[in-house]
Amino acid sequence: MITIRKKFLISCSFILAFVILFLVGIFKEPVDEHELKGTVVDIANDAVVVQDDNKTLYTFKVDDINIEVGSLIQIVYTGLLKDDSCLDDCFIKEYSILSAVNKNEELFSNYLALAQKKLETMSLSEKINQVLLVRYPDKELDDALKKQFGGFIFFEKDFKGKSKDQVINMLKNVNKQVSIPLLTAVDEEGGSVVRISSNPNLRKTPFKSSKELYAEGKMTAIKDDTKEKSKLLYDLGISLNLAPVVDIATNEEDYMYDRSIGLSKELTAEFAKTVIEASKASGVSYTLKHFPGYGNNKDTHNEESLDERSLSQIMDNDIYPFEVGIEAKAEAVLISHNIIKNIDPNNPASLSKNVINILRNNLNFTGVVISDNLDMGSVKNISNATVKALEAGIDLIITTDYKESIKDIEEALKENNLSEDILDEHVRKVLAWKYYKGLINDMEK
Repeated sequence: MITIRKKFLISCSFILAFVILFLVGIFKEPVDEHELKGTVVDIANDAVVVQDDNKTLYTFKVDDINIEVGSLIQIVYTGLLKDDSCLDDCFIKEYSILSAVNKNEELFSNYLALAQKKLETMSLSEKINQVLLVRYPDKELDDALKKQFGGFIFFEKDFKGKSKDQVINMLKNVNKQVSIPLLTAVDEEGGSVVRISSNPNLRKTPFKSSKELYAEGKMTAIKDDTKEKSKLLYDLGISLNLAPVVDIATNEEDYMYDRSIGLSKELTAEFAKTVIEASKASGVSYTLKHFPGYGNNKDTHNEESLDERSLSQIMDNDIYPFEVGIEAKAEAVLISHNIIKNIDPNNPASLSKNVINILRNNLNFTGVVISDNLDMGSVKNISNATVKALEAGIDLIITTDYKESIKDIEEALKENNLSEDILDEHVRKVLAWKYYKGLINDMEK
């Protein structure tokens, strides 16, 4: 009898426990789920950092995620967001990758069909050469002209002692010998970097730095200077200026300080907008540099430079002038060789898909992405740098040793280490830009 009673009590206990668990399950407060769209700006271990449309960075825990930095993503998460993080509370429950939707209309959209048609007529060799912006050679000029490059970049020595007519004839001569017109480029920043106005035959005095101009007349002086500069470059035959420098550098000890305007992110952004808007319809395109912001890093002409600043500092501060310049319809952005530790610790920015994905997806940039010169000390010893740049998303590669660049691309294509589709994508962008600029004339349309 006692045994039966014990069994009965045990059975009742189990039933009661089950009922309690059932009722708890019914009345338990459900876990709130939320959605967020943004751009992935970092992935590390079991966490992912996402920046939303308000430029706020949030860190989420996640067990496994298979996406690239720079991807647009929609997530379903649990927990409550904090001001700048939710690592302790928030977990990604599920996610989906979104297609890039540009807020800015594709800059060259009206010319992409023309570019595609032109692309289909080109040989593989012509396509390879079209993505190279080559330093104007001291020797073997005839050989360089036969290559049909995307363009030439000229330096102070190329103008030294020449008259205006001599410069005009030099630039006309290079385009007489090519079937697809060349981009003709200089770094005419003003101040310490002047390629053309260092020659008194071309301008009585060198162009002033942005810092000097702003001190004299604020943005009005910047605007007037840009218009004058653009007219001089255009009259000589220059179609691309690798300026302005929109890096934020407010410390006099910073390498980039002398070349920057030396102001806050807001005023540097206004500077970027002023230059881009003042240059429009001038016939000369301007280039925002050096993405994603040079900061206080060393001179990459000579050595490797590691940017160890926090991700939030770069995204909240340095990116802003580029964003404003892009909204003003900047046609080109030049990428630095700094290694941005908190975006891609393994590659210079110019060879980093992570960095260029942020430019394309986060800033909605639809123009031409240009590398800094791949013969600079910080990258010259990296094998297959030209190929890595193309794979990362560079459209136009600045190089001095063009023979090495051509060889590397040819070998990569032959060995299937580079897709011809990727090459075609970059060539199409460069060609569309040339149509947009009017370099390829109406007869070819």
